[in-house]
Amino acid sequence: MVVYKRRAGAMLIGLSIASALVWQLPAAAQDNWPTKPVRLIVPSGAGSGTDIVARVFAESLSSIFKQPFVVEVKPGANGMIGTREVAKAPADGYTLLFTYAAAQVINQSLYPNAGYDGAKDFAAVAQIGSGGNFLVVAPDFPARNLQEFIAEMRKRPAGSASYGTWGVGSGGHLSMEMILQQTGLKMQHVPYKSAAESNVETMAGRLQAGFSAAPPAVPLVKAGKLRALAISGPSRDPALPDVPTMTEQGVPFPNAFWYALVAPAGTPRAIVERLNAAINRTMELPDYAKRWESLGLATMRPKSVEQFAETIRSDIATWADVIRKGQIKVE
Repeated sequence: MVVYKRRAGAMLIGLSIASALVWQLPAAAQDNWPTKPVRLIVPSGAGSGTDIVARVFAESLSSIFKQPFVVEVKPGANGMIGTREVAKAPADGYTLLFTYAAAQVINQSLYPNAGYDGAKDFAAVAQIGSGGNFLVVAPDFPARNLQEFIAEMRKRPAGSASYGTWGVGSGGHLSMEMILQQTGLKMQHVPYKSAAESNVETMAGRLQAGFSAAPPAVPLVKAGKLRALAISGPSRDPALPDVPTMTEQGVPFPNAFWYALVAPAGTPRAIVERLNAAINRTMELPDYAKRWESLGLATMRPKSVEQFAETIRSDIATWADVIRKGQIKVE
């Protein structure tokens, strides 16, 4: 999942709303956990999308369980520093990981020494959101959809066209790799520090295309400064509902980018189930719909613990295959 700075204060949840969720918890809510503050480790920077969403749920969970859920930002190494810490933490429900898809299901294939297995070393708790990244081009680019883009690229010498993303192994990079691997196209990848930088180069015509997360792409597309040809993932983005998915346009790509709550492997099932129920109920509240949309989360469909665990396993296998076929390496 992609991260961008936003004003965290705008995302805080009223305690009165969150407290109304208490009665929704399953019978295991009678257990005495938690009896002290719970650490919520975020493996990305302060003000990032992951941090902002984590604080939304931290306030909600604090109200529900009557104990503080304290967000601790532990950025570094593409999310691996914070993730490793939680993987090694006691499985007692007092140290949890609020994370994003890339850190949980991509890193172990991208980095030879990631130091954790996103499925085996964690108990899946809840998936939060399902979103995609936009394939964008300059307004004067001679393509208005994905198939026209593919046809245009076929006209050019292999490797002569370039595209930008926010880094090697990023969601944007792997999204374009899905297109290239399925179509046989060859393009040069130009990594930047952020999708915003890549978008500037695409608007200027110095790149033929770019992949961008929704938050920086949507306002530029609406302003006519970029044209969105497709979105990765299983569903369209409500902010740009006329932009079809890659799958709809003949290039299957069902995998989404998401946020998530996970716990160290071995965390008691009763605690996991209680957390899953609280988070899923929060996601369904209509008061939150605009918040999710502003963060580029196209859908917020609750999943059971088992369903999310299967998503993690499936995504690990999918991205490992993309990385292997694309011979993607992080220097």
